[in-house]
Amino acid sequence: MKSRSKSQSLLMRKIALHVVLTPLAIIWLFPLWMMFVFSTMPDNGIFSPDIVLWPSTNFVENFKNLEADTNFLRAMFISITVAVIYTFLSVLLTSMAGWALARYRFAGRSVVTAIILGTITLPFAVVVIPQFIMVAREFKLANPWVALIVPPLFNSLGVLFMRQSFSMMPNELFDAARVEGVKEWQIFLRIALPLARPTMAALSIILFLASWNNYLWPLLINSRPGMMTAPVALGTLIGLTKVSWGGIMAGAMLLTAPILVVFVLLQRHFIAGIAAGAIK
Repeated sequence: MKSRSKSQSLLMRKIALHVVLTPLAIIWLFPLWMMFVFSTMPDNGIFSPDIVLWPSTNFVENFKNLEADTNFLRAMFISITVAVIYTFLSVLLTSMAGWALARYRFAGRSVVTAIILGTITLPFAVVVIPQFIMVAREFKLANPWVALIVPPLFNSLGVLFMRQSFSMMPNELFDAARVEGVKEWQIFLRIALPLARPTMAALSIILFLASWNNYLWPLLINSRPGMMTAPVALGTLIGLTKVSWGGIMAGAMLLTAPILVVFVLLQRHFIAGIAAGAIK
């Protein structure tokens, strides 16, 4: 009887949870659905007074106009390439910094950690002008691919995230490896990084999204049309006298779909990584 009562209580709890979360999920998904609907409509249909909740048949035409105006497929390729390279290098760099802060004792370690923590509070708008002057004028790196990838590589949140993950690992494991004669770089690559895989997966998703959605820095550092990323290319559709709303909706749909697919496929690793970095 007690087991049956417990199972019924668990079932009622699940039903109540679904009753609460289902409307919230619908509210969250509704703007995405309307973006898809608008991407299939002509410009004059988007601002029609009639309420339309179902897709139309104009998506291919909107995409053709988008491609003709912006060379959007090339911009998507640039965005994907930059995001992948940036994510890989940034995860590696922040992992190395997090490992040093978590496992090595040196003078000023707490000060360095405090400075890194303090930089999180600075909005990007505060540093974007000095960063642009340094990269474009002093280093003369405006327009090449390296200008899109290298300047934002060091991510303060990623360093603290990986530092927290490495500090949770037992010291005995690494001491035993040192006794066996394993070198420091081998301990980092072959022991620490595999153990931090869930945290690295979560950080990779966060950094990939940050690079994928980045608009201001690629807009400033690149002036050549052939080097535009997808968000910047999409922004060029907003002109002084004409706005291609159908093309914007089609481009936004194409930009959103891969992110949703990646998150759905990797959500288990994302949740595990967030939980691993939050619990100590």
